[in-house]
Amino acid sequence: MSLKTKTDANVQQAVPFFMVSNMEESLRYYVDGLRFQMTKKWIDEGKLRWCRLEHGNAALMLQEFRTEGPNSRVIEGKRGLGVSICFICENALAIYRDVTSRGIKASTPFVGNNMWVTSVSDPDGYRIDFESYTDTPEETVFSGQES
Repeated sequence: MSLKTKTDANVQQAVPFFMVSNMEESLRYYVDGLRFQMTKKWIDEGKLRWCRLEHGNAALMLQEFRTEGPNSRVIEGKRGLGVSICFICENALAIYRDVTSRGIKASTPFVGNNMWVTSVSDPDGYRIDFESYTDTPEETVFSGQES
């Protein structure tokens, strides 16, 4: 019996799917604040329930579930607790400057694992990391002078 050494590239992309407590608030955060673009949506009974958001080649999905009725789901506690999604970027420092200029709170960028890293937390507590490769020494903290 021979083992197949190369598998076909059937899986194309991982897309995080976040359950959110307030779709309008989440859309303001992701679209207005982080500059994602809504590319697909599902409207049910006149209300936006699900959408796909894209930023460059990366994507995520948001859904607000009903809290009452036959198809309702009630989630106990903070939704995003313990969830962190890393977006690899061309320039994480540019994203840091851009989002903070629009009032989004982001962590001060630092270099870890040869990457600039800055993080934000959405209204439901999901953590989003923006990271970009760098030759800057490990543990360097952003001073505002870096490019």
